[in-house]
Amino acid sequence: MASVSQQVVARPAPGFLNRNGLIDRYFYLLISLIVAVVIVAGFSRTVGPGLVHATPARPVLLWMHGAAFSAWVVFFILQSGLVRIRKVSWHRTLGWFGAALAAVMVVLGCVVSVVMGRFDALVMKAPDPTFLSATFWDMLAFGTAVALAIVWRGKPEVHRRLMVVATCCLLDAGFGRFEYIFDHNLLFWCLDAVILLGVARDLLVDRQVHKVYLYALPVLVVGQNVAVYLWRARPEWWMRMCRETLGI
Repeated sequence: MASVSQQVVARPAPGFLNRNGLIDRYFYLLISLIVAVVIVAGFSRTVGPGLVHATPARPVLLWMHGAAFSAWVVFFILQSGLVRIRKVSWHRTLGWFGAALAAVMVVLGCVVSVVMGRFDALVMKAPDPTFLSATFWDMLAFGTAVALAIVWRGKPEVHRRLMVVATCCLLDAGFGRFEYIFDHNLLFWCLDAVILLGVARDLLVDRQVHKVYLYALPVLVVGQNVAVYLWRARPEWWMRMCRETLGI
């Protein structure tokens, strides 16, 4: 009995950085809260004059898009929390709601981009049609990452990182509400910085970067740079495509 007691006492407690340490246990819940802070901080700057009290009133689709976007942030926090308290069965059941919500968000995101681009050009007299490159890229990256997360839902380490990547792909909408970030084309830089927190977690806890980040980050960076180039450089062929898409 004494030897057993000694073994129990001698067993090291989970540290800060190792497996089952604080970072390992709480990282994904923390990243979901960071996402919420970015979205709330960003949209709180514009939701009043740009939507709730907007003159002229914005299209109803924009309200629907905002509701779906907010629901995803809540869903992401809830799913991270359910895993943390080991309610895995609830997490899996709720995951199918998330899959349906993601599909709705992709469709809404593309449609709202066109509707609001046309609204800005014809009603607000402030056309910026080439910004479609950024919004369409967001939906492509988000939708692809969520689809892959569903395919690999049986591999938790892959699934959870893909969900982080997918959700972070939406953060340029929050970061873009800050004038300095928007004016200096830093939306995607800030977005990637949040994803890099996941890379830092892997290096600290696992001592290596997971393959999800090794594959996803280069693809994201290339796509983001193409989107920014089309948006800011405004090549004529892209301008023509955007005008035709918006009908302006």
